[in-house]
Amino acid sequence: QVQLVESGGGLVQPGGSLRLSCTGSGIMVSIFRMAWYRQAPGKQRELVAGITSRGGTEYGEFVKGRFTASRDIAKNTAYLQMNNLKPEDTAVYYCNAVRVLPGDMNNYWGQGTQVTVSS
Repeated sequence: QVQLVESGGGLVQPGGSLRLSCTGSGIMVSIFRMAWYRQAPGKQRELVAGITSRGGTEYGEFVKGRFTASRDIAKNTAYLQMNNLKPEDTAVYYCNAVRVLPGDMNNYWGQGTQVTVSS
């Protein structure tokens, strides 16, 4: 059974930082594209950041150098370091693991963790 367990969300003041963690069980994080999405009330889910199996990264345009996606293969965990947080970053953040195979695709989601940026 595959699980992605997220942690690290919470309440932070504008300008503050948080680090989200996503630990996989039943999968090897190293061979998946690990990504973070977020969804605010009334809005569509959007890509925040991703890291490929080869270590390449991608970010949503709104990130603008504030966030960093990484992974620790030994801990089977992906991370999202978020700095200089803004109120508009408030959302539920979801971890996603995707692997595309010939004729098949594995796609898993975490349960989500709430990030609230407010003074």
